[in-house]
Amino acid sequence: MFSNRYIFIYATVLVIVSAAILTLASVGLKPYQDKNIRVEKMQQLLSAVGIESTPKDAEELFQKYFVEQHAVNDKGEVVASIVNGKQTTGSISPFSLDTKKQLALYKANDASASLPIYICVKDGKKSYVVPVMGNGLWGGIWGNVAFSEDLNTIVGVNFDHKSETPGLGAEIATLDFQNQFKGKQIFENNNFTSVNVIKRADKANPHQVDAVSGGTITSNGVSEMLKSCLQFYIPYFNSLKK
Repeated sequence: MFSNRYIFIYATVLVIVSAAILTLASVGLKPYQDKNIRVEKMQQLLSAVGIESTPKDAEELFQKYFVEQHAVNDKGEVVASIVNGKQTTGSISPFSLDTKKQLALYKANDASASLPIYICVKDGKKSYVVPVMGNGLWGGIWGNVAFSEDLNTIVGVNFDHKSETPGLGAEIATLDFQNQFKGKQIFENNNFTSVNVIKRADKANPHQVDAVSGGTITSNGVSEMLKSCLQFYIPYFNSLKK
């Protein structure tokens, strides 16, 4: 029979060795995890402008079509820019900004908040893509909204979620739901209206899309997400219209 002292030492060594192995594995895998997150983000941005991609070609397509990246503050001022892969203004990378953190700063009226905007050029036409984040029924929801050169009309969106109910709130991640946003507008007579996700929406109304059946809270979350996030970019949009 092993003594209690032996068992204690054996268990302690086993725990330490296991923890060391897990730590080394985590450190070793982090670069791959970071790359996967980066590539997934690129795929989501590409999806918003209707460009299909795979993990293998996402970075190449992103560099090809997204010719400009800017970080803007809540006054509409550009604080950092990357154009054709080169830093032209500021020192931060707009792509690397933590959108969730920056939105929290903005909502707390922190003047240091800045959010990214991506400019895509496809077939000679510009699209302006901005990230959005909010809350659904069971967790976070997020996405990207692409605007035409008029900075009013939506040309595409991409939404995803953490844990919405399959067949209900999770439907925000489907093309059937997302395609409704094409052609919708966020301004009426130069006043910001956003786009509302409601039951029995009037398809002819440029500011309404149909809510997800059985997913009222998630649909409301999308409406609130669009309204609260897009208003941050209004000063920037207005500066380009002058």
